[in-house]
Amino acid sequence: MEYNITQYELEPGALEIQYIEENFNEFPRKKTAAEIVERLQGRAHLILLANAPIADDEQGAVVPVSFKVAHEIKLDEQDPKLADLVHRLRDHVEFPDRRILYTWIGGTRRDWRGQGHFRALTEQQEHWAMEQGFDEIVVKTKNRFYDMRGTLDHLRFEVVKYERHHLDNAESKVYLTKKLLPEIIGRHRSSRTVTQATI
Repeated sequence: MEYNITQYELEPGALEIQYIEENFNEFPRKKTAAEIVERLQGRAHLILLANAPIADDEQGAVVPVSFKVAHEIKLDEQDPKLADLVHRLRDHVEFPDRRILYTWIGGTRRDWRGQGHFRALTEQQEHWAMEQGFDEIVVKTKNRFYDMRGTLDHLRFEVVKYERHHLDNAESKVYLTKKLLPEIIGRHRSSRTVTQATI
């Protein structure tokens, strides 16, 4: 299967993410375009969307089915949320003299889950990150997101920290990382066509 991925510049990409989160009612954390721009502006970032045809549509309509947004994080973050993230990771991720990419938000629409779209986006993210000189990718998720954790496991992300929730273990936070070594590209399995958005 060939996966069709579009890479977006900041402002049009932020609008696309806002659209997919608002209109498909499947993503619990709804980010506005303004929030996305505020977070990503002035730092290295990547916005990717996977598109796929609607089954049995005679017109061949294509819709966005999965997305991933990532950005660089540094040891001296000023944003309170990012400073807290770096603080929680400081004993598990080596920051000095290294570039760290943080996978911030992402997801796949229900009808397209299990078809490899998220894997394809993650592999493309790794390819881009290596081209940009990043050394490691960090992901934070919750224990209850079993499908995502399974995909990250298959992609050889390693759990480096587990923060148990005091009431509900399903809500516990899981931190995973992957060091970007040259042999990673050779392990990629998805066939991808990547285009730059012209909006």
